[in-house]
Amino acid sequence: MTLVGELVRSVPPESTQQVVGYPSLFLLVVLGSLVPVVPTGALVSSAAVVAFHHTAPFALLMVFVVASSAAFLGDVGLYSLGRRGSHSPHGSRWLARLRARAAPDRLARAQHQLRAHGVLVLVLSRLVPAGRIPVMLACLLAAMPLRRFVRGDLPACLAWAATYQLIGLLSGSLFRSAWQGVAMAIALTVLLGAAPTVWRRIRPAGGEGGS
Repeated sequence: MTLVGELVRSVPPESTQQVVGYPSLFLLVVLGSLVPVVPTGALVSSAAVVAFHHTAPFALLMVFVVASSAAFLGDVGLYSLGRRGSHSPHGSRWLARLRARAAPDRLARAQHQLRAHGVLVLVLSRLVPAGRIPVMLACLLAAMPLRRFVRGDLPACLAWAATYQLIGLLSGSLFRSAWQGVAMAIALTVLLGAAPTVWRRIRPAGGEGGS
C-alpha cells in the first residue's frame, strides 16, 4: 500500500488530467457524432483552452488528434447505421432519426449541392452549423458508398477539429484564467450554432419588408 501511495503521489496532476481528459473527450465527441445533441464543438474548444494553459508538451496536438479521430469514428458509425437502416427494417430507426433532424428545406438544398458539387459538399458540411446531418442524409439517400463517404468525411473532420480548436486558442489567449477562456469559447460556439436559426427567422421578415 505504501508503494502504491508513493506511485500515485509521484504522478504529476497534469498527467492525471491527461489520462482522464483525453479518453473523456474522445468518448463525448464520438457520442455527440452518433447522437447529435452533445455540443461537440464546445467540447473541443474548451479542451483547447485548457491545453493552451497547460504546461504539458503536445497538449494541443493531442486535443486535435483525439477530437478529429473521434469525430471521424462517430460519423462513419452513424453513416454505417444509416446505410443499414435503408436496407433493413431493424436499422430503420437510425435513418428515421436522421430524417427527423434534417429540415426539409435544408435536406433539399444539401441534395442539390451534392448533385452539383459531389463530395466537396461533404468536406465542407462540418464547417457549416447544423450542416452535417442534412448532408449525411443526402449522401444516404443518394446511396453513396461507404468508401466514398470516408474519403470526404476524413478531411471534413480534420477541418472541423482545427476550426474549433482555433476558437479555443483565441478564447484562451484573451484571459489569464482557463475558466474564463472556456466560458468565452462556449459562448462563441453557441453563437455560431444559433446563427443559422436566427438568420432563417430574420430572412423572411427582411424579404417581406423589401417587397
